[in-house]
Amino acid sequence: MRTYLDALGRVFSVFWALGRKARRTRFFFLFSLLPAAVALIIRLSELFSGRSPHEGTYVFTNIIMFFYLQMIILVLALFYGTSVCSEEVEGKTLPYLTTRPVPKSAVVLGKYAAYSLITVVMVGLGLVLSFLILNFDRLLEPEVDLVLLRYMGVLLFGLIAYGAFFTFLGSALKRSIFFGLLFCFGWENVIQYFPGSTQRLAVVHYLKSFLPAAPPGRFAFLTFRLESTPPGLAVLVLGLFTAVCLALAGLVFSKKEYILED
Repeated sequence: MRTYLDALGRVFSVFWALGRKARRTRFFFLFSLLPAAVALIIRLSELFSGRSPHEGTYVFTNIIMFFYLQMIILVLALFYGTSVCSEEVEGKTLPYLTTRPVPKSAVVLGKYAAYSLITVVMVGLGLVLSFLILNFDRLLEPEVDLVLLRYMGVLLFGLIAYGAFFTFLGSALKRSIFFGLLFCFGWENVIQYFPGSTQRLAVVHYLKSFLPAAPPGRFAFLTFRLESTPPGLAVLVLGLFTAVCLALAGLVFSKKEYILED
């Protein structure tokens, strides 16, 4: 067990360093800052127009979180998750990696952990910056700070769960990006608005179940048509979903014979 954990740690440290320096990380970091740019535009437009500003927490929990929950974490988890296995095949580095005295499942889990941490850091920085822009005048209020912590936790759960699913997808399918896009912007963005138990077939349903219900008379984008699952059950479902996806990814990567194309 200790040998396996040591191998896991070595894989994590290598791909954490490589991932931070990769060109795509700079691009996705800028991409993750788009909501902060939107928040800044909203605040500047209110300042120069002389209009009374919107409540910072309302803008943050609806507009900014809509960007993160419905688009940004999906895109980041998709591209980093599928690349855990597929980049080794497409880059023809798989033989060099698998001939090392490291279990193949440790390679998958180590890379997944490294890439997940990279996406968490990117999303976390953008989320905090957006929050500061919109709520700079209320930072000393504890209930406002709890809003940030709650939504940070939701996005963390999302990145971990989606990342695990797309890691499995990348290990099993050749055109995993294409099928991942269909899942992200087809299934996840449609099925969540179905009435009844059908919406529970979407990962985002369980993420939204951690969000507070909108006050009566106020429309909320994220909780529209939501029939929430109890938070404890939502944690259990997301945890099992993540564990099963990672176990399948490790199993497929260990057993499957990948063909390296010229």
